[in-house]
Amino acid sequence: MTIRHIRIFLTVCHCGNNLTLAARQLYMAQPAVSVAIKEMERYYGTPLFDRIGKRLKLTEAGKRLQEYAMRLTVLFDDMEQVLCHWNSSGIFRIGTSITIGSQFMPAYAEQFCSSHPDADIRIFTGPSSILEDKLINNELDLALTESPVYREALIAEPYMEDYLTIICPAREPFCPGYVFSLEELQHQKFLLREPGSGAREAADRVLQQCGIFISPMWEGTSTTALVNGVIHGLGISILPRRMVKFPIEKGLVWECQAESLEFRRFFYIVRHRDKILSPPLQDFADMCRSSKNDSFCDYDGLF
Repeated sequence: MTIRHIRIFLTVCHCGNNLTLAARQLYMAQPAVSVAIKEMERYYGTPLFDRIGKRLKLTEAGKRLQEYAMRLTVLFDDMEQVLCHWNSSGIFRIGTSITIGSQFMPAYAEQFCSSHPDADIRIFTGPSSILEDKLINNELDLALTESPVYREALIAEPYMEDYLTIICPAREPFCPGYVFSLEELQHQKFLLREPGSGAREAADRVLQQCGIFISPMWEGTSTTALVNGVIHGLGISILPRRMVKFPIEKGLVWECQAESLEFRRFFYIVRHRDKILSPPLQDFADMCRSSKNDSFCDYDGLF
């Protein structure tokens, strides 16, 4: 049994158990792919696929092998990357959520590149669900997220506390420091981040604990768009305070509160459970843990 067999098997699985598609992706002849699968079945003495007509379906043994195979390839690729670049900085693939990517990652990257001038850092910003997929598939070395992870293959370490705040239009019937009752709050029109984002998850969690379930009139990935919507009186929003600091200070929106509610959350350093961080990656993680970076995105000219 070789890593080649494992990669062929996983490619067949990723291609919907289609040998033709897998062969095309692997630049192999289909018979060669079939032979590799049969060699694996002979080696383990059990079918990995059920042959139903012209279709293949993973057996229970095949499903278990898929779980092991994914972990093995992550470890193997990690070993290759670390050892092949042992005496150099190499490539570091960092994922970030949207808020962390816009607020903190520029300073993190500057500080890391200053202490590791030969580092080739690659940054991907996206929703937490995509970051988790990339970590599991070893497309990222680590990620910085706004919410904990729920996949067994991943480990999340909280490293920074963060707060969300309610903002409302700078007009009547509101005023700076306005306090919503829970009953009043649930009848507001909400403009919120998209489902799956860290900010949305934190807001929903706090509200639902009080029995408030929201159907927003506007959902989106752009914090700027949501703030602009609030400025124009379309409704209220719950957003990371760091992201709306400047609109609040300029009086474009007013910061409000809700009785007995506190929208607190943490940022997380996330990695694959089997991932061994190289010394530079460990330095990056340590830098994030010790960072007190409070730089904000400047909204001048955006509203």
